[in-house]
Amino acid sequence: MAERAVDVVRLLMKQGHMAKITDLIDADTAQLIAEELGHTVRRVAESDVEEGLFDAADDEGELASRPPVVTIMGHVDHGKTSLLDAIRSTNVVGGEAGGITQHIGAYQVTSPSGSKITFIDTPGHAAFSAMRARGAKVTDIVVLVVAADDGVMPQTIEAISHAKAAKVPMIVAINKIDKPDAKPERVRTELLQYEVQVESMGGEVLDVEVSATKRTNLDKLLETIGLQAELLDLKANPDRPAEGTVVEAKLDRGRGTVATILVQRGTLRTGDIVVAGAEWGRVRALLSDTGTTVDAAGPSTPVEILGFNATPEAGDRLAVVANEARAREVTDYRAHQKREKQAARATAMRGSLEQMMNQLKTQGRKDFALVIKADVQGSSEAIVGSLEKLGNEEVGARVLHAGVGGITESDVTLAAASGAVILGFNVRANKEARAAAERAGIEIRYYNIIYDLIDDVKKAMSGMLAPTLRETTLGTAQILEIFKVSKVGNVAGCRVTDGTVERGQHVRLIRDNVVIHEGKLATLRRVKDDVKEVQAGQECGMSFENYQDMRVGDLIECYRVESIERSL
Repeated sequence: MAERAVDVVRLLMKQGHMAKITDLIDADTAQLIAEELGHTVRRVAESDVEEGLFDAADDEGELASRPPVVTIMGHVDHGKTSLLDAIRSTNVVGGEAGGITQHIGAYQVTSPSGSKITFIDTPGHAAFSAMRARGAKVTDIVVLVVAADDGVMPQTIEAISHAKAAKVPMIVAINKIDKPDAKPERVRTELLQYEVQVESMGGEVLDVEVSATKRTNLDKLLETIGLQAELLDLKANPDRPAEGTVVEAKLDRGRGTVATILVQRGTLRTGDIVVAGAEWGRVRALLSDTGTTVDAAGPSTPVEILGFNATPEAGDRLAVVANEARAREVTDYRAHQKREKQAARATAMRGSLEQMMNQLKTQGRKDFALVIKADVQGSSEAIVGSLEKLGNEEVGARVLHAGVGGITESDVTLAAASGAVILGFNVRANKEARAAAERAGIEIRYYNIIYDLIDDVKKAMSGMLAPTLRETTLGTAQILEIFKVSKVGNVAGCRVTDGTVERGQHVRLIRDNVVIHEGKLATLRRVKDDVKEVQAGQECGMSFENYQDMRVGDLIECYRVESIERSL
């Protein structure tokens, strides 16, 4: 501002604030002084770097109609991917392990009427709840797939609530109608419990009976989606910098970071500088869902982007920025925010008295340390979410690091430092990492089905639980007389009143209904012979291990202790 420091100090002194040139002053004082010196002040915040990045309004005249974004949701194994495959005439299911979808996919299809429809396929397995929520967020229409032979299941109900939360219209596709035990009417009736009324039941929700394997009524389903899209009158401005959402992100060995993006507004072109979450990059190439290279992607188009500096998180919003400096500015601010949040979370853990109590409770807890690497961001998130739900107050899974891409030496070093197990989901360790793991004795386990991974961790954690001890009462005996035997000490002459008494088992000595001693039976004799057990009604001689103080009239209770393995 070209003002002399002396003048600033003088003004501060006038206000009764004795300050030196090197002192710091607060923002309010600085504003007052600057205004007094005749300058115009505008207060800025750190978050201002994000201003104008998203949601700039468009003029009505610039809007053009865009294809609808349709998310396919439903329970696991109800035929969502098979239905999409039938529509696209491809075979994605064949490439998925165990026949269940474990990734989120985005595809574009041309309907019989010639219009385009963008489909997002979400996994149905319970672990992928966050992925489904993301699918519902970016969508215009939800297609709820319900198997006619299975009816409404837990993930179907969850999909209904995601669709309601996103306030988007729903179309019910009743699949597998070619099965002999298919009951489409039952599905329609079951849906009534969850406030989903189809048209034939007097409601507003459209429903179509389809069969993915027989390709029945697929054109009718596309026609229904087209009708619903017409009613919604979907529009976006294609002539502006692109905005979109990261649907999925992964680390590819040959291509680096690959992010699947759904463009929502504007047009994304090769060479654009993009920002998503705390990562940025220059678009090196755009690939369509069929794998062909394209130069540009308009609204509602799913594309894969190559060129990010690191893997963005699935669900991050993407925006095109003017230059590299702006991209760095935004990502530096976001990375700083992220670090601060993590630090705050760490200090909050030490926070209130209640939290300290909870920590004390879990201090004796055994931790099962894990390092997780998955092929895509969504899978890694789903695995961590599922593992955190496992465990109880005695044992729990602690994920030290979850990342995307192959298993590297640094993962092995981390696992070795904390005695963790490395789990690879659809990824493999490189040669150096394998050698390092062998040297350090670190176990690397590979999985391609999420069920198996969770079940194995559950079994391993069950092994860490302390076994339960169960007592079984065998019998009781009463002391009739005490004999002193040289070299042995006191021997109790007893009569077994009920059950049996066995040598080597646990015993309690009870006097006037009070337990005096607990220990083991050292000897058990009948007449002069050592015996293994004595039945009720018979007399015998007993002596205890390291205990001599028996009296006439005491009761002896004999019991067995069994150890039972526990599981989560």
